[in-house]
Amino acid sequence: MAGTPRRYDGSAFTIWFTGLSGAGKSTLAKALAAHLEDVSLPHKLLDGDEIRHGLCGDLGFSKRDRDENVRRIASASKLLNDRGVIAIVAAIAPYRAARLAAREMCGRFVEVFVDCPLQTLIQRDTKGLYQRALAGELEQFTGVSDPYERPDAPDIYINSDSETEEESVGMLLTRLSDLRYLPAASAEWFRKKLSA
Repeated sequence: MAGTPRRYDGSAFTIWFTGLSGAGKSTLAKALAAHLEDVSLPHKLLDGDEIRHGLCGDLGFSKRDRDENVRRIASASKLLNDRGVIAIVAAIAPYRAARLAAREMCGRFVEVFVDCPLQTLIQRDTKGLYQRALAGELEQFTGVSDPYERPDAPDIYINSDSETEEESVGMLLTRLSDLRYLPAASAEWFRKKLSA
């Protein structure tokens, strides 16, 4: 029936954390994976940095290679979803068109934009990558010498500059419950865990 809210049915999906390097994508992806482990939901974390050394080790950083990187990750995610496994992806995926293609390939897809101002990321620079990029030592570095196309309408928006990790995880679980990708008890479970 049209207009009837979709109910949580336990179907697998892909959740893709996008944002600049250092914004907190991997941190939130790992926190979500830990939650799914605690509630016994099958999942697999696909971290962009790790995939770059394996499945996509032959790719560079041209636009074509970046798009192919996203396509391969989306393909792997779809295979996981087809087997009932939730795919958690933490990968920059800088181009909107590639992210849209990933959404179309996966079907059940949640885009999470982890936003943080470039200046804050340069100040944090936990891996020293921004310093090297600004010095010209790293070419085609997203956000400095290569573009990042912000999502127009992400399913979930996280501001890692103004939110604590706990606040971001709580918001993430609440939105996934609201969107019926996770059971409603997920957000309540997290709140109880924080207060324990």
